Amino acid sequence: QVQLVESGGGLVQAGGSLRLSCAASGRTFSRYSMGWFRQAPGKEREFVASIIWSGFSTYYADSVKGRFTISRDNAKNTVYLQMNSLKPEDTAVYYCADQSYYNGSVYYTKSYDYWGQGTQVTVSS
Repeated sequence: QVQLVESGGGLVQAGGSLRLSCAASGRTFSRYSMGWFRQAPGKEREFVASIIWSGFSTYYADSVKGRFTISRDNAKNTVYLQMNSLKPEDTAVYYCADQSYYNGSVYYTKSYDYWGQGTQVTVSS
């Protein structure tokens, strides 16, 4: 059973930065991708960014392009989300997700097999 543990969330002022981490354990075979999603109160969970594990391809939501960067450390089995120039509208619970094999677009929640518990990011104005 794959387990994902997020960390790095917190309270930051607008314009500030945070770095989220997601450590994966329990996987005995290679994955296809890992991604970050977020969910604000009263809204649906939305795609933020993803990275293809065997290559260097990355994907971003338009709302975070140029501000957020997803990266990975294969040796540590960890994915990161560097968030710069944060805005109040970035406030949400951020979830890490693991896609075992290609079974759909990285942009969709249903494509992912495992999810972390989430970490709160709050951006004050």
